[in-house]
Amino acid sequence: MSPLFSSSVFHEEVPILIVGGGPSGLLLAYLLAQLNVRSVIIERYPTRLAAPKAHALSPRSLELCRQAGLDVNEIRKIGSPRGDAYWVNFITSLAGKQVGRLPYERMDKEVLNDTPTMIHNIPQPAFEELVADKLAKSDLVEIRKNHSFVSLEQGDGFVVTTIKDRGAQKEYKIRSRHVVACDGAKSAVRKFLGVTCEGEETCETMMTIHFNADLKPVIKDRVGMLHWVMDPVVSGFIIGYDLSGNQVLICNFDPEKHPVDSWNEEHCRSVIDASIGMKTPYDVLSYRPWILSRKVARSYRVDQVFLAGDAAHSFPPTGGLGLNSGLGDVHNLAYKLAAVHQGWGGDKLLDTYQSERRQIALVNSSQSVKNGKQIFSLLKALGTTDPDVEVCRQNLYHNIQDADAMIEINKGIEGQREHFDNLGLHIGYVYGDKKIPTNVSHFQSSCVPGARLPHAWIKVSREKLQLPAIDNSYVHELSEDEVCKKQFSTLDLCGLDTFTLIVDETRAPHFKGIIEGAIQELPREVAGVLPMKLIVHGVDFALQAGPEAQKWTELMNLKKQAILVCPDQHILACLPCNSGTVQLLKSLEGHLGW
Repeated sequence: MSPLFSSSVFHEEVPILIVGGGPSGLLLAYLLAQLNVRSVIIERYPTRLAAPKAHALSPRSLELCRQAGLDVNEIRKIGSPRGDAYWVNFITSLAGKQVGRLPYERMDKEVLNDTPTMIHNIPQPAFEELVADKLAKSDLVEIRKNHSFVSLEQGDGFVVTTIKDRGAQKEYKIRSRHVVACDGAKSAVRKFLGVTCEGEETCETMMTIHFNADLKPVIKDRVGMLHWVMDPVVSGFIIGYDLSGNQVLICNFDPEKHPVDSWNEEHCRSVIDASIGMKTPYDVLSYRPWILSRKVARSYRVDQVFLAGDAAHSFPPTGGLGLNSGLGDVHNLAYKLAAVHQGWGGDKLLDTYQSERRQIALVNSSQSVKNGKQIFSLLKALGTTDPDVEVCRQNLYHNIQDADAMIEINKGIEGQREHFDNLGLHIGYVYGDKKIPTNVSHFQSSCVPGARLPHAWIKVSREKLQLPAIDNSYVHELSEDEVCKKQFSTLDLCGLDTFTLIVDETRAPHFKGIIEGAIQELPREVAGVLPMKLIVHGVDFALQAGPEAQKWTELMNLKKQAILVCPDQHILACLPCNSGTVQLLKSLEGHLGW
């Protein structure tokens, strides 16, 4: 060991240091604790920021939360009920005329054929609090608030990080095997490492205004998750986190007409008033400008340091993809870090984090910018481009009363449908696939390496899974019998801490022998710790009867192949039934980097 990393130059040691206590950092620590790996989180802020920020957990985020032991039934009790969040409204103002509407994402009952957990709207701080409460009960995680990153040095397979205790105004050093930076879009770690980003900025200047108001008397029965306001003073949308409390207005503004420096509470109130459309009391809590842009780090790994969440990628809120991309990052990274720390994975395994997750960020960021450009172009095109605000308003109200104009307006609104239905991005991404989706709303399950294991509803012993049944009774269109049949998913068969080989009962003895043979050929230090289980269709689980079960059976083709699934529920290999020990070992060695 070099003198730089001698015991005299650091004050304490931890396996993994996480910089940033936002959603990605918190979930990473939780996942690592589930995998029996200790971590310390340092968070520069003394308290959690109150602004709601992101507002939706995607189907995939809820799937991975469930796999990790976070009860999705508990999560669904927090945030907006499905009925309140079902629609995207296009309006002149909250109290004004409704011009059109679209469904907000896929919350129809049919989406449960593709995922066990449809999207749920929950303010980001509420999700953070839920995870933090779980971490408070763990002996494997420590969260240090008001502690900030200063610098780091790497060598001999370790990282020594200098941290500032902002309260005590003292610096100290922690040595760790790995550091994961989850410290946001302005990541101090990324900047220190000199990692640059690719991406671009548009000419769209945005303002986010956080305010507190009871909007239920205004909205009445015209509920929805997003309210796109066409009034020319606004040209933006309100996110209904809590219709009786927290609201966020995101608006597009002309910086030449209203320079950023000229914005104050009075101007914010004029925009909020126009968006509400009637007198109602409220408090302006905060406001901040930003540019519609996307950025993706060119490298997700620098030796023993990794970037995740907004530190690795940042993009507009149009599409709700930022938070969920970050949660997907740490889900992918957690088991790989655990594998290296516990001796069943080599260092090359950690390189797959960038090769798998960076492409997802490139696609998601591009789609977010596309969504933003399209919808703000629509708002501007509705006869509201005249410099005179009153003329704009007259044009808007004239157009929505004109039958011919409404044909074009309805076409424009319908053209936003892809913006509000990202199912293909949420659950359809395939690691290793560089194709750009032509329509992100389209999703079709696939059984190929890199894809998420296809979902189907199953019958299984609760003792075998040790997971609570999913409660889908909130989907009121489901019959009592349908609710009973939609409690466990094929995704529940895959543990966070193990590789899973799914086989048909007719091929089970053959593949059991292959696993035993592979373990005998592994190095002794790996064979004793490599987690792997055999799951037998027809013995360990059965499909709930119906057309979707038949589709899953044909897609998986278990009579002719076995499916090897990674701990993150993505398929590693499809092994033909004549495969032997060599093929299984080749798949594992190629991924785990022995």
